[in-house]
Amino acid sequence: MDTAEKKKSSKTPTKIYFRHIFLIALFATLFFFYMGDGYYSHFFSYNRGLFAATEKIAKLKMPPIPFVKNAGSKPIITAQGAYIVDTDSATPVFSKNEHVRFFPASTAKIMTALVALDVYKPTQVLTVSHVITEGQVVGVVPGERIRVQELLYGLLVHSGNDVAFVIADNYSGGRSAFVARMNEKAQAIGMKDTHFENSAGLDNNNQYTTPFDLSLAGRKLLQNELLSTIVSTPNITISDVDFIHFHHLTNVNKLLGKIAGIGGLKTGYTEEAGENLVTFYKHDGHEFLIVIMKSADRFADTEMIVNWITQAVGYLSL
Repeated sequence: MDTAEKKKSSKTPTKIYFRHIFLIALFATLFFFYMGDGYYSHFFSYNRGLFAATEKIAKLKMPPIPFVKNAGSKPIITAQGAYIVDTDSATPVFSKNEHVRFFPASTAKIMTALVALDVYKPTQVLTVSHVITEGQVVGVVPGERIRVQELLYGLLVHSGNDVAFVIADNYSGGRSAFVARMNEKAQAIGMKDTHFENSAGLDNNNQYTTPFDLSLAGRKLLQNELLSTIVSTPNITISDVDFIHFHHLTNVNKLLGKIAGIGGLKTGYTEEAGENLVTFYKHDGHEFLIVIMKSADRFADTEMIVNWITQAVGYLSL
């Protein structure tokens, strides 16, 4: 081996060694700063064995880490609560009162939809027994027989309170048992500051959630192909199984189709709750969940956040 080869071989282990040290330090930093919220904290907690052998670190493929290019940069919004998270790494890029409790309004229907698919098949036919007219409704009528899939379109596209109660009424044990399942599901996916009292999201002093918890529910919804398709639907006409009753549905989310990259998700509004909005947004190969609560203008706030993401957020690839 000549001198040049000796020099080359002696430098390579040193470079690898320093890269390993850098990665270990980076993971440790992320573990402490994003404790409980981030992908990397969970990865480190449950995969400590990987870090016992440094040669394995070079083979790890982690999602890029988002960061705010200017540490002082933040979106100017009217919402009292907000949480913006990169879904691939589960790393937040902006938060405001993310663990403060607010009324969920119709964002509660995210959990209604998740539980509906736990207890029913999409093709299962439910019967409308009771009809409510409070707030936004699809217009189902007593005796109407309609599939769960169509009810989910009415629930998530048109935000119908009436179909939310139809879904709960048909469950064994009725509304209270269905809501109990909603609360069980919330706890199971880590929504520690959430409690539901009804399937529609109508205001109740004992019904609350947080921006952080809603991000967990939103992420769970996006993991379901049917539900992610439904929330990105701008408009659709559904019918009962007998093709007697037809319902023309328009998505309540005004940003769907207006801003490139927005894939919908769920709106919510009551006088007590203010304006809530959970949004799925894709930009430059990255995916975000944007949660805003108790806003004076949910659509303007979300548009402001989208613009901020495109300008202020960068990525560090390992």
